[in-house]
Amino acid sequence: MDLYLPIAEMPINVLTVLAVSAAVGFISGMFGIGGGFMMTPLLIFMGVPPAIAVATGSAQIAASSTTGTLAYWRRQALDTRLGLLLLCGGMIGTVLGVLAFGALRRIGQLDLVIVLSYVTLLFSVGTLMLIESVKTLAAKNRGQPAPGGQRVHKPWYFKLPLSMRFPQSNLETSIIPLLALATLIGFIGAILGIGGGFLMVPALIYLFRIPTSVVVGTSLFQILFTMLAATVLHAATNQAVDILLALILILGGVFGAQFGARAARNVRGDWFRLMLAVLILTIGVRFSLDILVPPQEAYSFGTQEMRR
Repeated sequence: MDLYLPIAEMPINVLTVLAVSAAVGFISGMFGIGGGFMMTPLLIFMGVPPAIAVATGSAQIAASSTTGTLAYWRRQALDTRLGLLLLCGGMIGTVLGVLAFGALRRIGQLDLVIVLSYVTLLFSVGTLMLIESVKTLAAKNRGQPAPGGQRVHKPWYFKLPLSMRFPQSNLETSIIPLLALATLIGFIGAILGIGGGFLMVPALIYLFRIPTSVVVGTSLFQILFTMLAATVLHAATNQAVDILLALILILGGVFGAQFGARAARNVRGDWFRLMLAVLILTIGVRFSLDILVPPQEAYSFGTQEMRR
């Protein structure tokens, strides 16, 4: 069943988009990553213009994050204090990112920035996570402590001013690096149409040593509100949100996120990180193939209807 999208100006198959959004919602609920780093490239692969894919994908991320956040909140696996702090930084970054999005679109460089940024981020984060996960699993199989698991001295950024304690995350650190991290990820998320969870989750685990069980719910909490803000700002300033496409993505995403949050209960922390690394690298490889592999036809001809 095909449906014409008025903002994207193209037809899409509703059942296909529903299935894809449900699968992304499942992964979002399981890993606490929003799912935008998957949904936006998938929409682009389907032919949706990158600007529309980025802005509309924000609505789906917000919806799937809502159900995931509620599931983790009921299980008391959400650090509200940490989530609110990350939200403050994320909101600042989101506003700056939406403004940069509009500026890049006006000068005609938005599509190029989106594609190159995706490839760079996915390969960088995925490779680092994969190396660390493999080392951890190998050490456990040999009966040795996990690399970096016995941290005696706190990193220098823990000792910056404005220290705060987060009991549920078993963390005491300066709020400055947390705010800086959230601001940066909010900025990137607004430009690329991602919740930033695939950056936030590894950063909180590896840089701040927060337990995986708390990181997922806290990440979804922050993603929920930053993506709501991004959706509203994109619609108001850039007119790039396709409502029909957003509704289809939300329907599938909400359904899948509930099952993903339940599935996460049975995944060990070390295997969780390994699976997330493989997932990120897989999307990076798929995205880069569209850039590196030359098209079968270098040129194509066709007619285009004149628009008034």
